[in-house]
Parts: sequence; C-alpha cells; structure tokens
Amino acid sequence: MTDQHQAGATVPAIDLDAHDLDDPVVDAHDHDDELAPAHSPYDYDLGDRNPTEDIFVAERPWGHFQQFVSNEQVTVKIITVQAGHRLSLQKHDHRGEMWQVLDVPIQVTVDDRSWLAQPGETVWVPRGATHRMGNPGEQPGRLLEVAFGLFDESDIERLQDDYVR
Repeated sequence: MTDQHQAGATVPAIDLDAHDLDDPVVDAHDHDDELAPAHSPYDYDLGDRNPTEDIFVAERPWGHFQQFVSNEQVTVKIITVQAGHRLSLQKHDHRGEMWQVLDVPIQVTVDDRSWLAQPGETVWVPRGATHRMGNPGEQPGRLLEVAFGLFDESDIERLQDDYVR
C-alpha cells in the first residue's frame, strides 16, 4: 500500500464459533511455511509503520484466518459504536491505529478523507492523523482496534466532540 490513508486490503470477515477455538489446527506453529511479516517490532515503536502491509490471510481446510501482528507490543480493543453515534474527532501524538470493521458499515474519517468502511475492511490511522469513526446505521457496530506505539488514553487530543468532553 503506498498511501497510508487508504483503507487496507478488504478481506472477508471471519465468523468463529466455540468449536473453532478448540480446533487443534489453530496454533502458532500452523503457519510456519508462510511468510512472516517483513518488519521488526522496532518499526512500530512510534506508531509510524503501516501494519496493514503485513496482514496476511492463510487458507485452511476449515476456512481461513487473518494475522494482523506477530509478537508485537500492541494494545487491542473492540470498540462498539451505538447506532447514530460517533466518537470525537481526534488525533494521537504517540500511536497509530489499525481498525478492522466487524459488523456493520462504519463512517470513517482519516485526515481529509471520509468513507463508509464495510465489514471486513481494514483502515490504517497514522500517528498524528485526524480521525473519527461513527455509526450511521440502525444497529450497534463494532471495530477491532490495534494500537501501535505508546498507548495511553490521555494521548487523545479532541478537536471536536459531540459529548463536550
């Protein structure tokens, strides 16, 4: 990916059930024959490296999996945005964020670009980029967020906030 503000590769959302979690095929050694990410953990320290370039999908007889990071120090959250709500327009000095839309389309803004990101779409928010997510739909929507760099909730500079925080 050449433009860090573009959405990453869109891949199908993965629907796991409890049986999949017990599958002995799912383990760290199950993909030794595949390419490891081409970057070291140090490339991510400042939240500058775009990790969407290292996502890969591995096919298995039972389906597939996506690997977002491997042996990296990251902070992982699942964010739920209620229907008709949005987070503050914000930026971070010490971390970049990778988002994967899980359920319903989510309105995404990264710097000057806004679009309706679809379930399964991966978005990179570089460190220092102005960003926001919102849910224009009628159902709650979830995103997986993986933060790279120094994570601290006080590293939020709110530029606009519907909740006046």
